[in-house]
Amino acid sequence: LRTEERQRLARERREEREKQHAAKETQILEKERKAKLQYEKQLEERQRKLKEQKQKEEQRRAAVEEKRKQKIEEEKERYEAVMHRTLERNQRLETRQKRWSWGGSVTPDSESKTAGKRSTSTANLKQTEAVVNKRLSSSAALLNAPDRTRRSQLSPLDSSVISRLLAPTQASLARSKSAATLSAD
Repeated sequence: LRTEERQRLARERREEREKQHAAKETQILEKERKAKLQYEKQLEERQRKLKEQKQKEEQRRAAVEEKRKQKIEEEKERYEAVMHRTLERNQRLETRQKRWSWGGSVTPDSESKTAGKRSTSTANLKQTEAVVNKRLSSSAALLNAPDRTRRSQLSPLDSSVISRLLAPTQASLARSKSAATLSAD
């Protein structure tokens, strides 16, 4: 009887230990399952946040790129407007110079030619001053005559002197340029 009792008690203790051991294992497995679920949730949350961050970054980049393109377009339009205004101003200056100068338009090429003509004309002017003074009395009568008769009665020397006198001087060209520049500004 005693041995049977001992065996029964030992069996009960064994069963109790096995129950406790099984309960512990179930607890451990439950904890592992919960930890795994939490880890997966955290992983999904992290991936979602990364995805959102990437989208925000792409949107920011797209906005920056759009702003840059818009700025380039505005600068291009501003540059074109400045070029347009400059061209208009130059055209107005040229028309004013044509209007105020006797020799027509003043280009760098024609300026050098007229500057050369002016320097030679001022040198020749001193030499021909005496001749001009002599002929001024006769040309005063010609000034009152009609244009064709005036030209036909002038000698080649007289016509060259008169054309030199009618050519613009450096001072008059400078005045025209400064007046045109001031009015354009």
